[in-house]
Amino acid sequence: MKNISILGCGWLGKPLAVSLLEDGFSVKGSTTSEIRIDELEALEIETYMVDIAEFEEFDSFLNSDILIIAITSKDIDDFENLIQQIQASSIQKVIFISSTSVYPIINAVVSEETQTLKTPLSEIENLFRENTYFETTVIRFAGLFGPGRHPGSWFKNGRKIPQPNGFVNMIHQEDCIEIIHEIIGQNFWNSTMNACANDHPTRKDFYINARKSLDFDAPIFEETTELKYKIISSKKLQEVLDYEFIHDDLLSI
Repeated sequence: MKNISILGCGWLGKPLAVSLLEDGFSVKGSTTSEIRIDELEALEIETYMVDIAEFEEFDSFLNSDILIIAITSKDIDDFENLIQQIQASSIQKVIFISSTSVYPIINAVVSEETQTLKTPLSEIENLFRENTYFETTVIRFAGLFGPGRHPGSWFKNGRKIPQPNGFVNMIHQEDCIEIIHEIIGQNFWNSTMNACANDHPTRKDFYINARKSLDFDAPIFEETTELKYKIISSKKLQEVLDYEFIHDDLLSI
């Protein structure tokens, strides 16, 4: 049995932990909120309070085989400190949850070969990729939606949606979780992969449909003349993992 620690049992980490438990893994999870400890322990997740800004010494939270990092912090110093703790632990494999926001908007299809922006997130990715004490796979997720995150409710109170003729890059929570399972199950390490549904409707079509599905008023769009977009390709992920997206039709949400 593999032991897995999930740093950040939030919107993605909590259901991921539950699914791994159902698959027979031993799962430790972390939170930075004391009020969430009982909630996570009720799901049989071995729960720890972990704040990487204050993570100063080896902790039993890292006494696992695999670490999944699912937090939003982009503090480079904190991650350098965390990596030192991982090096001193039993962790052998790391899955680092990143974002397709590392890619510039170039009005074209972007792949893992596309030059990324120089941002804290891309620098943190490199810290993990360059480390030789453990193996890391970086997953760059596109825009996340699913339970509790319905795109129809994102632009409220008359907020205008920019770039209506641009294209949507999204991925459902269920696909995120299944992709992580596949990486672990297939032992696919030392790689960087985009994870995004193949369907890329225009932002106009997507948000009109999303608002309609909730019986909300039609969205309001900015009137823009210059088209700016990027289309995220997940071809690599689909080929190497032989993966088929569960939610590949974004207009059917």
